[in-house]
Amino acid sequence: MIKTLFPQLTSLVIDEVVDQGPVLRVRARTPTVAVSCPQCGQPAERVHAYHRRRLADLPVGGRGVIIDLRVRRLLCPTESCPQRTFREQVPALTYRWARRTRELTGLVGDLAVVAAGRAGSAVLSRLGVRISRSTVLRVLMAMPISQAPVPAVLSVDDFALRRGRRYASLLIDAVTHRRVDVLPDRKAATLAAWLREHPQVKVVCRDGSAAYAEAIRDGAPHAVQVSDRWHLWNNLAKAVEKTVIAHSRCWHDIPARPGQALDQRTRERHAAVHTLLDQGVGLLECARRLGWALNTVKRYARASTADDLQRPPRYRQTLVDPFRDHLRRRRADDPKVAVTRLLDEIRELGYAGSANLLVRYLNQGRAEAERTPPSPRRLVSWLMTRPENLPAHHHSHLHDLLATCPQLSVLARRVGEFAALLAGRRGEDLDAWMTAVDADALPALHGFVHGLRMDLPAVVAGLTLPYSNGPMEGANTKVKLLKRQMYGRAGFALLRQRILLA
Repeated sequence: MIKTLFPQLTSLVIDEVVDQGPVLRVRARTPTVAVSCPQCGQPAERVHAYHRRRLADLPVGGRGVIIDLRVRRLLCPTESCPQRTFREQVPALTYRWARRTRELTGLVGDLAVVAAGRAGSAVLSRLGVRISRSTVLRVLMAMPISQAPVPAVLSVDDFALRRGRRYASLLIDAVTHRRVDVLPDRKAATLAAWLREHPQVKVVCRDGSAAYAEAIRDGAPHAVQVSDRWHLWNNLAKAVEKTVIAHSRCWHDIPARPGQALDQRTRERHAAVHTLLDQGVGLLECARRLGWALNTVKRYARASTADDLQRPPRYRQTLVDPFRDHLRRRRADDPKVAVTRLLDEIRELGYAGSANLLVRYLNQGRAEAERTPPSPRRLVSWLMTRPENLPAHHHSHLHDLLATCPQLSVLARRVGEFAALLAGRRGEDLDAWMTAVDADALPALHGFVHGLRMDLPAVVAGLTLPYSNGPMEGANTKVKLLKRQMYGRAGFALLRQRILLA
C-alpha cells in the first residue's frame, strides 16, 4: 500500500508514515549499497556520517507530504581523489541543496509556465503545497531550455512588449512550430547578428517588414525570404476597400447625409492640395507647406473631385429594418402618407422603437432603396470570398452592385485572379497579373502592385513555396495570453522563459 501511494520512494527504505493532519510525514532512509563518487566514479561504501534532509514531495489526497530522509556521507576509497567525502543523492528523487523532490519541482515549474507566480502558488496551496509566488518564479527561471538544433526554415515576427513603444521578436520553426528564440527588440541589427550566429538557416518567412528584410539580407544573404501569404491577401483587401469607397457613388444608392463636418473638411483639404498643385508646387513641398504627411497629400492629389474621397454613410442595424419593405411600399403608393400613420401601422406589425427613430430612418432615405446597401467593408468581404462560398442572396446582391459600376467589375476580376495565384502557388504568373493591373484605372491597386514590386523575390517565393507565417500568428496569440497573465509587471527575461517553455 505504501509503495502504491508513494511510487517515487521505491528506491528508499520507508520506516514509517505519520499522519499529522494536513501533512503526511514519511520517515525513510537510503539503502546500504555502494554509491559512486561524483569526482572519480569509484564506488564507496564506508560511512563517514549521517545527515537528515527534509524534502517536500507531491501531495497525496490534497495533503502535503514531507519526507524526513536520512542520507549517508561516504568516504571516497581513492586516496588521490580531491573529493574526500560526499553526501549521497537519490537520482530520481533529490539533487544538491534542494528542499523539494524532483517530481514536485517539475510540477511547480509546469504550473509556473502555464499560470505564472501568483496563480501557480494559489493552485499549489489548494493541493496542499505551501510555496510562495517568488519561489514559483525562481523555479521557473531555473528550468533549463532544451537546446534543439536551429531549423532550416525559420519564421520571424514581432510582438508588443508595450504597444506603440517597445517590441520584441519571436523566432519559431516554420515547419514544427517550435519556439526557437526571443529577441529583445525588432531592430535589423539584432536579428542580423542572430542569423550570423546560426548559418544553418536556409529559408526565413516574414511579413512585409523592411527591417526584417534588411536583417535577413545582412545576416543570412544565402537564405530565401518568403513573404507571408496572409499579409499579401490582407494588403490586397486594404486596396480593395479604398477602391470600393472611391466608387461608392456608383453602388451606394442611399443619399449621403448632408451637412457632415467630415465631408466639409474633406472638401477644404482637397481644394487646398489642388490649388497648390495648379501653381506647380510638388507633392513633397505641398506636404511641407500644409504640415501633412506625404501619403495624405498623395491621396488628395489622386482624387479628381472631393466626392471621390467621401465614404458612404455607415448605418447600423435598427429596429426599423424589419419593416423597411412595408415602409417602402406604402410611400410608393402614397408619397404624402403621414409619418404618424406609418408609425401606427408598423407598431401593429410589432415595431417596438420610438417615433424619432422612424423619422430619422426615413430622413436618411434608408427606406427608398430596393435593398439595403452593404457597408464598404461588407462589400469588400463579399469580393474577397470565394463565389461558391457566398450565400445565394449575397451573391445576387453582389452581382447587381457590380453591374452598376464597371470599375468594380474589373476589381472583382483582378481579385479572383490574384486568389487563383495565391491558392494555386503560381508565383511565376504574378508578373503578368501586375502588368494587367497597371492597365486598369484602379489607383489603389496600383499602389498595391508597387509594394509587390518593391519586395518581388520574397513575394514570388511566398506564392510558390509551401511555407508561410501562419504558425507565427498562433504563437503570437499565445504570447498575448502569457503577457496578460503577468499584467505587464514582469521583465523580458521572465517572459522569454515562459514563451520558450510553453
